[in-house]
Amino acid sequence: MRADIKSKVRNRLKRIEGQVRGLQKMIDEEKYCIEVIIQASAIRQALSAFEDVMLENHLSTHVVEQMKTKDHKKAIEEILSVYKVSKKK
Repeated sequence: MRADIKSKVRNRLKRIEGQVRGLQKMIDEEKYCIEVIIQASAIRQALSAFEDVMLENHLSTHVVEQMKTKDHKKAIEEILSVYKVSKKK
């Protein structure tokens, strides 16, 4: 993994971890449902941003290497599998 992306990913995961803890605290404190839903939505958006960074890393490292070594089929299959999973959201 590229060092710059690894740093981004670690920071995002720490932020998400804090958000999840905050969500748990909101439930324990019986916060207003809409506030809980808004926090859960923020976590979902943070996870989506995490996925974007991971995809950026994959494309800029693994896929580039697969294309250089003529392993086009594997690159296409992996990208299509991620695309299909993302459509199910």
